[in-house]
Amino acid sequence: MRTAALVPFGLAAGWLAGCMVGPDYHRPDAPVAATFSEAPAPASAAAGGWRPAEPKDQALRAEWWKLFGDPTLDGLEAQVDTGNQTLKQAEANFHSARAAVRFHRADLLPTIGAAPSGGLERLSGNQPYFSRAAANGGDNDFSAPLDLNYEIDLWGRVRRSVNSARDSAQAAAADTENVRLALHAEMAGDYFNLRAAIATQQLLDATVKAYEDALRLTQDRYNGGAAPLSDVAQARSQLETARVQAADIAWPGGPMPTPSPC
Repeated sequence: MRTAALVPFGLAAGWLAGCMVGPDYHRPDAPVAATFSEAPAPASAAAGGWRPAEPKDQALRAEWWKLFGDPTLDGLEAQVDTGNQTLKQAEANFHSARAAVRFHRADLLPTIGAAPSGGLERLSGNQPYFSRAAANGGDNDFSAPLDLNYEIDLWGRVRRSVNSARDSAQAAAADTENVRLALHAEMAGDYFNLRAAIATQQLLDATVKAYEDALRLTQDRYNGGAAPLSDVAQARSQLETARVQAADIAWPGGPMPTPSPC
């Protein structure tokens, strides 16, 4: 009779353990205006040229920079994953978020603890003011307490915390890959900007050399009476303009260095 009376309480406890307070989160449906459309989509896409978004923030991007076929750029991009502190910080945040999932998930299981201890106490008969008759061979003391702790997740607090930690880990993984993509893109942009600056400097240096030759030729023509003084002034003005433009992008201390992966 006593066992039968405990059955309803056990069923009620099990039912309450499976309950969670509040509704589950569902991503809201974003309405699409019928008056807006993107570029023509494949026939399998939705009407109006719209296609459902498929974000893949956690997916590893391929080595897209190899499409340029530049070995120097490939060597520089290879150093981003190993030498950038911002990326290392993002990866550390991801590992911390993933550890938080395991931490909260552990609350779903019971916790068992044990703290055994032992000791030996012996009263010496040689101590002052002590009766030798009270001396003994010693007393042994040993204890092995066992603790069992389990929190019944009546209202779903533990499971909600696990779900929250899992979502945070997913967001941290997406942030890590977004940081990685941004850093690789920044590296490629800086590399091509440097390449463009080098090409511009080489072009201006060649222009200055050509204008110097043109000025000498014009000066010789003027000295020989075959050109007016205005041609000399114009040639000198072109040369000075090219020198100013070359000085604006000149690398301090000498020629602009060539990018190197080392």
